[in-house]
Amino acid sequence: MTAGRSTTDRGASGRAAAGREGDGRRTLHLAARFPGADSTTVRAGSRTGSPIEFSSFERLARTAERGLFDFLLLADEPRPYEQQGPVHDPDLAGRPESITVLNALAAVTDRLGLAATANAAFYEPFELARRLATLDRLSEGRAAWHVVTSCDAVTGQNFRRGGYLDRADRHTRAAEFVATARELWDSWTPAAPGAPYGVPRPFAHTGRHFAIEGEFTVPRSPQGHPVVIQAGDSEEGREFAASAADVVLGRHTTPEAGRAFYADVKARLARYGRRPGDLKIMPGVTYVLGDTDAEAQERAAGIRRQQVSPRDALLALERVWGRDLSAYDPDGPLPDADPDPAAVTGRGGTADGGPLAVAARWRALSEAKGLSIRDTVVETTARQSFIGTPLTVAEALDTLVRQEAADGFLLVPPPVPGGLDDFVDRVVPLLQERGVFRTEYAGTTLRSHLGLPDPVWKG
Repeated sequence: MTAGRSTTDRGASGRAAAGREGDGRRTLHLAARFPGADSTTVRAGSRTGSPIEFSSFERLARTAERGLFDFLLLADEPRPYEQQGPVHDPDLAGRPESITVLNALAAVTDRLGLAATANAAFYEPFELARRLATLDRLSEGRAAWHVVTSCDAVTGQNFRRGGYLDRADRHTRAAEFVATARELWDSWTPAAPGAPYGVPRPFAHTGRHFAIEGEFTVPRSPQGHPVVIQAGDSEEGREFAASAADVVLGRHTTPEAGRAFYADVKARLARYGRRPGDLKIMPGVTYVLGDTDAEAQERAAGIRRQQVSPRDALLALERVWGRDLSAYDPDGPLPDADPDPAAVTGRGGTADGGPLAVAARWRALSEAKGLSIRDTVVETTARQSFIGTPLTVAEALDTLVRQEAADGFLLVPPPVPGGLDDFVDRVVPLLQERGVFRTEYAGTTLRSHLGLPDPVWKG
C-alpha cells in the first residue's frame, strides 16, 4: 500500500493492521513543521510560495495527511527578529498567528494533528487554554500545544508585562502554565448519558505565577485535552519534558548524542509515575533526496547556498560578533576583531561555549579550508540531517528508531516546491514496506496517532 491511500477506509481490519510492527521492528512516528523564520524560511515572492497565504499552509497540511503523518507543527514568533535594529529580510512578510491558521486547517483536513506554537512567557492560562481547547473541539481531538519560553526583552515589549524572565523563572512559569491549563481543561467533566458535552465546574488555581478562578467555557474534546509538545536540552528542559510533556523535540545531530538524550529523558519518567511510552521523542530533522547519493549531495550543496544569501551571511556573523559588520564583503575573510559578548543577544553565539568560542571555531575552519564569510556561514549553519536516495534516508530513519535514539522525527522540508511531496511519495512507501510506518490512520485523535494514553480526568 502506498502513502497516497485515502484515510477514509478505517475498518476493524485496518485498525489492527495499522498498529502492527513488521518483523518485530519498532514503528516510528512522523510529523512536519511549516518552515519558520530561519534558514528554511519560505520567502515572500520566491518560487517556494508565500509564508502567509493560506494556500501554502493548506498544501503542506494536505501532503502531511496524505503521508499519514501524526501532526503538522506551525512555528510562531510574537515579534519579528531584529539585528542591530532593522528587521531581517525573511521576516518582512509577517507571520500569521498559528492557532488561527490551524483552526482554518481543521476544516480542510480529516485526521492530521494540528500543533500550535505559543509562548508561555507572555500569554495567560485562561486565554490560551480556551483557544487551544476550541481548536481541539473544532478538530475533534487533533490539537497540540508546542510550549516555548523566552528571555527576550525585546519580544516582551509587545506585551503588557514587558521585560523578560530569567532562565529559572522561564521553566517554572512554563510548568505552572501547563499545569494550570490542564486544570482548566479538567474543569469540565467527561461526556456522559444526559450530558453529551460534560458538565462545567468552577476552577481555582493559586500558585507562584498565577492566581485565577472562575468557570471554563469549552467542553473536553474526544482526546481529553490537547497534546503538549516541548523542546529543550537543558537540565530544566529535560525535567520539564519528563514531568509534563507528551512529545519532546530533540535536536541532537549524532546517533550517540541522540541515544544519550533518549535514555536520560525516558529514565526520568518513572519519578512522575509515567511509563516510557507516555512520552515520544521526535528530533527535528532536515533531508535532501536524489536518485543517487551523489545527486542528493549536489542538491544539498545547492540548497545550502540558496539558504544563505550574502546579506544573510553578514547577519549570521553579526549575531555571533555582536557588531555592525555591514561594511564587510561577504565573499571576503572573517573579521580580525573579536566578538563583543556583551552585545550578543539570545539568538547569537550564546550557546556552544559562547561567542568567543564560536568565533574561534569559525576562524579555524575558514583558515583551514580557505573559506569566505559566506562560505563559512554555509558550512556551519545550513546543514541537512539526511542526504541520499529515498532508500538511504528510509534506512537511516529506521536505524535511529531501532537504536532508541528517537521514537520518530519532525521533518522540516527543504525550501523548494514539493519538498514534503517528495518525502511522502518516495520515502514513506519504503518505510511502510519495512513494516515500521502505518498504512492508514488507526484512530481519529492525535493521541491515538502517537499511541499516547488518554489523560485521566482530575476533576
